[in-house]
Amino acid sequence: MEKRSTEAAADTATEPVWTGLPPGLLRMRRLLLVVWLGLLTVAVALLPGLLAGPVWAAFALLPLALLAWGWRMLGRNWRSWRYAERADDLLISRGVLFREETVVPYGRMQLVEVTSGPVERHFGLASVQLHTAAAATDARIPGLDPAEAERLRDRLTELGEARSAGL
Repeated sequence: MEKRSTEAAADTATEPVWTGLPPGLLRMRRLLLVVWLGLLTVAVALLPGLLAGPVWAAFALLPLALLAWGWRMLGRNWRSWRYAERADDLLISRGVLFREETVVPYGRMQLVEVTSGPVERHFGLASVQLHTAAAATDARIPGLDPAEAERLRDRLTELGEARSAGL
């Protein structure tokens, strides 16, 4: 019985500690959804309503249905994103329907960028982009707090330099 508890403790010790994305990213994406689909709803309600009659304004229900569906999907997508720093690599996991997990060894990283567009800056967010030798393995972590993005960039760069020096 004691052997089992030791094995279970060893399994939990090797499990990565996952970090989710901050809620600011979800707020930003949902606001953009409301703005764009809100404008589309108004356009779809006004144009057919004025040109063809008020009955045709019912087509405005389609963008509203899309808004409700998109609101839920954005929440599910946001919850699916997470990352974990391990001793030798960085794990990035995402996806609801099709789950994707990317493993980026620290020694293979060539460049770590922190970017923030105007909308991201308004919401106090930044993204970390990891570049490796193979273009297909480039990875991105969106919507981080800028301080966390810079910390992650510095840590990954430091670990990448230490691991690549041993090659």
